Amino acid sequence: MDVAREAGVAVATASRVLSGSDHPVSARTRAKVLAAAAKLEYSPSALARAMVSPHSGLVGVLVSDIVNPYFAVIARGVDDVATRAGYVTMLSNVDRRTDTEIGRLRAMRDYRAAGVIFAGSGYVDDPRTPDLVKAVSRAREEGIRAVSLADRDLGCPTITVDNRAAAHDITDHLVSLCHRRIAFIEGPPGMTVTQHRRDGFLAAMSTAGLAEGAHCVPGGFDFEAGHAAAVRLMARPPLPDAVLAANDEVAVGALSALRQAGIDVPGEISVAGINDLRVAQHVGLTTVSLPLYEMGSMAARHIVESAQGEDAGDSATTTLSHRLITRETTARRTSTA
Repeated sequence: MDVAREAGVAVATASRVLSGSDHPVSARTRAKVLAAAAKLEYSPSALARAMVSPHSGLVGVLVSDIVNPYFAVIARGVDDVATRAGYVTMLSNVDRRTDTEIGRLRAMRDYRAAGVIFAGSGYVDDPRTPDLVKAVSRAREEGIRAVSLADRDLGCPTITVDNRAAAHDITDHLVSLCHRRIAFIEGPPGMTVTQHRRDGFLAAMSTAGLAEGAHCVPGGFDFEAGHAAAVRLMARPPLPDAVLAANDEVAVGALSALRQAGIDVPGEISVAGINDLRVAQHVGLTTVSLPLYEMGSMAARHIVESAQGEDAGDSATTTLSHRLITRETTARRTSTA
């Protein structure tokens, strides 16, 4: 082997160092082998290294929709931490399907991944959830760490935000601006995050004594869903005082439809979202900032750190804080007519 010859050590010794074997090798010899490998630009096979290690250096991230920028921010948080620790991030699209998540988790087991992060929300009363829980349990028994970034009860650590509180707080802000009739454009039907954000919106309206002014509109999680929902609202006047969307992409879609129709935002109607993605900053959207990058980085840190020792097997939940971001798409209502 070229690396062994360059370092002046036995082939077996060089192989142990480059494969990550636990076989004792002196620090001086290890340094010589690594220096030789760097000089020769040698990269050992990840699969070969995994054969003598408890796991490969792979961290899987399962996302609901790979083109949704929400998951891009999370994935960046994961990858920054994973890369610094010498791990590789693998992003996988599951199309909001529990069956696909189970299949991807099986693939992660085959690759002996260090960990898997479930970045997307699940469904309310999903009949396949027990099967996913079993698959997670089996993976953890094999040493694969799992982390959920949504309230899903998967039997693994959860790092999330309070979506009810986020929706409640942005709704309360709209109410404080004297908006009384507020439409909420919902996320995809049946999803837990959709229910939680709708619950937060309705709770805030009820607390303000404005339950009759709350109007929930079917939507989704993309620009097109927001645009279509706003078109439906405009087709059935009068317009609400304000529109709150389930996320920023939907809010920007609604904002676009309203402005295309010549409606003054925020002069005639206020628009707000949830997440605080880059697009929200570009269009001056009032929103709720969620710590998406921190969620991803914390999940990766949990996997990297726990991979160094025994998995505690806990299923604790860490809830991170959110904050209201006020921008140009909302304003105080000057008339209650």
